[in-house]
Amino acid sequence: MSESHTPSGASARLNTGVAHNARVWNYWIGGKDNYEVDQRVGDHVAGMFPIIREIARADRWFLGRSVRFLTEEQGIRQFLDIGTGLPTVDNTHEIAQRIAPDARIVYVDNDPIVLVHARTLLTSTPEGVTDYIDADVHDPAAILERAAQTLDLSKPVAVMMLGILNFVLDTDEARRIAREVMAAMPAGSHLALTHPTFDADLGGEGQIPAMKFWNENATPPITARSGEDIATFFEGLDLLEPGLVSCSQWRADSESPVVVPQFGAVAVKP
Repeated sequence: MSESHTPSGASARLNTGVAHNARVWNYWIGGKDNYEVDQRVGDHVAGMFPIIREIARADRWFLGRSVRFLTEEQGIRQFLDIGTGLPTVDNTHEIAQRIAPDARIVYVDNDPIVLVHARTLLTSTPEGVTDYIDADVHDPAAILERAAQTLDLSKPVAVMMLGILNFVLDTDEARRIAREVMAAMPAGSHLALTHPTFDADLGGEGQIPAMKFWNENATPPITARSGEDIATFFEGLDLLEPGLVSCSQWRADSESPVVVPQFGAVAVKP
């Protein structure tokens, strides 16, 4: 990947000298949109906390299972995917539109490297729509205003917040963001969310030193939370079975998936 391919709007914010989450995550799941600095930091974190690659894969598999569930079983035809990350295979729009060609998807990210690849995301079936918003999760009002240009917010929407609120370091602020986004959605809308945890029963103790290293050597800074705190992001919503669990176990395809210290759940707005 060459910086010469960077659109002018993103080049000012694209720093290839410091490891960045979207690129390191891409490296962990086997992607090619990363730099040597991302690989170096990614390998160091994986050396400290070997299950991190499993977490990355489990989070991606949760995306696939939750989008299929929301489209097939819940009848959702609109998705607001906040914190998109770098496109790989089977992105939200590809899964949803394979099942429902008329599905409408809005991706949200403010990462310049994701902006570079927005053209990859901006594909759609003729019947559906795919759009991309360059916006910050800390500004839900701006996200909602722009999403309303593509989505009909009077009809149910599935809000995807996978591995994004862990970059909002203040828990009250993260809770406010989730609440504000879901308050704008009608009844029958859903929230699908994943978030890293330091809870020992999921093997999360190793997150703490690994995240300390990350915050000293990469960007943006990140935090893990307890399952109790993560559960508060679903206040006012009804958790669907199996509730808040390791994301690898949420409606798992296998009977005994590896348990990873990353919670995942889907809830519906009554």
